[in-house]
Amino acid sequence: MKELTLEQLIDRALLEDAPGGDVTTLSTVPEGKTITGRFVAKEDGILCGIDVADAVFARLSDKIKFDKKKEDGDRFQKGDLLALVTGDARAILTGERVALNLLQHLSGIAARTREAVEQVAGTGAKIVDTRKTTPGLRFLEKYAVRCGGGTNHRFGLSDGVLIKDNHIAAAGGISEAVERAKSSVPHTLKIEVEVETFPQLEEALAAGADIIMLDNMSVEDMKKAVEIVAGRALTEASGNMGDRDLRQVAETGVDLISIGALTHSVRAADISLKF
Repeated sequence: MKELTLEQLIDRALLEDAPGGDVTTLSTVPEGKTITGRFVAKEDGILCGIDVADAVFARLSDKIKFDKKKEDGDRFQKGDLLALVTGDARAILTGERVALNLLQHLSGIAARTREAVEQVAGTGAKIVDTRKTTPGLRFLEKYAVRCGGGTNHRFGLSDGVLIKDNHIAAAGGISEAVERAKSSVPHTLKIEVEVETFPQLEEALAAGADIIMLDNMSVEDMKKAVEIVAGRALTEASGNMGDRDLRQVAETGVDLISIGALTHSVRAADISLKF
């Protein structure tokens, strides 16, 4: 399956927003009118998607000038000017909402990720994302996680073996699932196993799992699990981590903390475009 490109994503978004053209703009704004718009932050945050916003306008007109004042990953404060867009008024007004939707959404992910990263600073634990992403936007949302200082988990089902509870049930057990995976995938692919109990943890280790996902464990149990693993595999804390005290989780010694809430329920940053 071919990966969706940024240009294709933008074209689909523009088609969704104006399948028959922007009737308001076409009926009220004179042809050839030139305007300048200011992208302004209405709250503090972390910028992500400024080049994506630029690309939206570029799909509508090659005569639009986009002047960035900050780069992706930069911290911004309420009132900061983020970019200027100048050119054909009709094209800018037609692309306004798509550009803002993407910029606000990605900046929201970056800010939420940065917050999580700062909570675990100095512990050695990495904040990672999940596959709980918006269909079609995964490559941008995972980019936003990186802009916020986080680390990407596997991009999709083709990038690594992650044996979860339903795989274990269907395969007939952890040992059986790991054995089958080892016999069929290249040695370059890591094998991760989700466990909920200490017997499952011992079984996954004995089977040769590279990564152990500790699912919905208490802080005390995670700490004990890390001691049991003793460096024989990477450990990943998972399960409603967006609602947990991340500092406490990190201090158990886990290597990774995966948070679906970085992408699946993030609040968009408040950014406006004013002429």
